[in-house]
Amino acid sequence: MTTRHDSAAPPVKEGGAAPGRPLQGAAPAEAEQRRRARLSRRWQRDIRWSPYAFVSPFFLLFLAFGMFPLVYTGWASLHQVEMTAPTDMTWVGLHNYTRIFDDEFFWNAAENTLTIGIISTVPQLLMAMGLAHILNYKLRASTFYRVVMLAPYATSIAAASLVFVLLFGRDYGMVNWVLDLVGIDAVDWQEDKWPSQFAVSSIIIWRWTGYNALIYLAAMQAIPQDLYESAALDGASRWKQFFHVTLPSLRPTILFTVVVSTIGASQVFGEPLLFDANKGSSGGAEHQFQTLGLYLYEQGWVNQHLGRASAIAWTMFLILIVIGIVNYVISRRLRASS
Repeated sequence: MTTRHDSAAPPVKEGGAAPGRPLQGAAPAEAEQRRRARLSRRWQRDIRWSPYAFVSPFFLLFLAFGMFPLVYTGWASLHQVEMTAPTDMTWVGLHNYTRIFDDEFFWNAAENTLTIGIISTVPQLLMAMGLAHILNYKLRASTFYRVVMLAPYATSIAAASLVFVLLFGRDYGMVNWVLDLVGIDAVDWQEDKWPSQFAVSSIIIWRWTGYNALIYLAAMQAIPQDLYESAALDGASRWKQFFHVTLPSLRPTILFTVVVSTIGASQVFGEPLLFDANKGSSGGAEHQFQTLGLYLYEQGWVNQHLGRASAIAWTMFLILIVIGIVNYVISRRLRASS
């Protein structure tokens, strides 16, 4: 019996398929892989740099219209420079600042700004708190009332001021007409100091009360209802719930509105400018309601003392920084106590 022995495979002939040669279609697969890797790198760059591209317009506008004027006014406040020749600067150091503190008109404007700020801010926030507390209940047409609250804020300062000028007119104003009905003599709202400041403050109160009321309303609606239910089960009345539940929960919001209103009061400009019967920047014949904003405008654009106006602007900026620091300290203490 013979046994069959299989022989090894014959060697590959010349010209045949060599071992290890890429299979057909491997080249397109590698190209697809490279394309995907390239797209992946592009996607990673897009994820990394797109947010900066989206916010870059704000920073460009801020550098052009915010940072540059701030730096320029800081530099101009150290020079004697007039509006008629803004490139001709003479170095005077801190003379503009020391001259401000010796200026009685500056202190008069600072005092008027403080009193107008107090007269407008305190009633405004108290009224806003009360209106927000009323709107927090379920009322019919609540959306309509909220829109009405925000309407004064959307009104032009010029239009509101001109209307209040007519209301507080000495001879034919509606306010004096109402006072005459109750036996009170007519008040010169534009010439007397305290009446004029009260009239200017009334414009601010009318414009900003609804805005702050909506802020308080949003904060009230974020308070958990469980707190009110627990207080009601303990026998607390509506007033006790307001003082022991609502107000403690609103402390951060109240602090925010106080700080924002204080900053806004320190920059009051349009209301006293348009309320002046002479339509000037002096804030009345005797500067009785001239604010720091009006005083800055008078020095820079009326008297054309750009260096002094820049020093006033930086002084106001430093005052706002102090207000911000006080806000930070108070907020930290409130968080620590809570």
